[in-house]
Amino acid sequence: MSYKIYLVEDDENLNLVLSSYLKKEGWNVSSFLNGGDAEKVINTSPDLWILDIMLPDVDGYQLIKEIKNTTPNVPVIFISARDQDIDRVVGLELGSDDYLPKPFLPRELVIRAKNILDRFNVNNSNILNLRPYNINESSRIVKYGEATIDLTSKEYELLVYFAKNPGMALSREQILDIIWGDDYFGSDRVVDDLVRRVRKKLPKLDIETVYGYGYRVNEK
Repeated sequence: MSYKIYLVEDDENLNLVLSSYLKKEGWNVSSFLNGGDAEKVINTSPDLWILDIMLPDVDGYQLIKEIKNTTPNVPVIFISARDQDIDRVVGLELGSDDYLPKPFLPRELVIRAKNILDRFNVNNSNILNLRPYNINESSRIVKYGEATIDLTSKEYELLVYFAKNPGMALSREQILDIIWGDDYFGSDRVVDDLVRRVRKKLPKLDIETVYGYGYRVNEK
C-alpha cells in the first residue's frame, strides 16, 4: 500500500537518507527541513508524521500539538538527539505513537513506521475516514479523536454516504433515494435540514453546497 509520509528533519543529509529509505518502501514521502514549512500542510493529513523535536523555528512539540488538534487520528513518530527520557515522556503525553533516539539506523525507522502503519491499517479495516472524523461501520460509532459524536440514524447514513463519495457532487434526489428510499414522497428540502444538522454536529467537515443541485464533501 502506498502510504503518504511527512518527514520533518532539519539535518539536510539525514533528511535525504531517511527519505530515500522510506521511498524504497513504495511510500509517497514529502520531506521538510523546518517546522514552518511542515506547519503549512498539517491540514492535508498524511498517513504518518515523522518529526524531529529540535527544529530551527517551530519545534516538534509545537507541531505535534497542532497535528493532534487538527488531525488527531494521524500517528506520529518522534526522533530526537536530546535527553531521551524527557523527550520520550513528553512526546507520549502530547500523543506521539513511537519515539526513536538518535543515532539510529534508517532501517530501524522504516521497520517502526511499517509496524505503526500496519497496526493502524488493521485497526481501521472497518473504518471510513472523513478527516478529521472516523466512522466505524461495524459499531456505527463516529469519533473525533477520542470523542464520540452522537448522530441520529439518518445523520449517520448521510455521513457514510458522503464518506464513500468524497469530492463528488451528490444531488438532493440521490441523497433522498439513499437515505429515505425511492418510495419517499415529499419535499427534497428534508435533505437541506439533514445537512444542516450534520454541519452543526460535525463543524470541521467541509460540506459544500452545490447551488441548484445538492452537496459535495471536500477532503481535507
